[in-house]
Amino acid sequence: MAFYKYQTMGVCSQEIRFEIDEQGKLHQVCFIGGCPGNLSAISKLTEGADAAKIAALLSGNDCGGRGTSCADQLARAIGAALEKETSK
Repeated sequence: MAFYKYQTMGVCSQEIRFEIDEQGKLHQVCFIGGCPGNLSAISKLTEGADAAKIAALLSGNDCGGRGTSCADQLARAIGAALEKETSK
């Protein structure tokens, strides 16, 4: 299982930590900072889900006209992680 940390930009949370297993499933999604209720729910809903599908689902989600959101930042983080894995 590979562990990832992603520095967020333009949102209240400062960092996202997560793991992707050998089958491409998400585990242990954890947001540092941000809205605890919503981000805890995202973490629970994504546990064991296909990483690529979650990235596609959450990509482009906007928070208050910021052009991004914590969910969108998770999608970007997953995309970067998956890209890193395919370039190995």
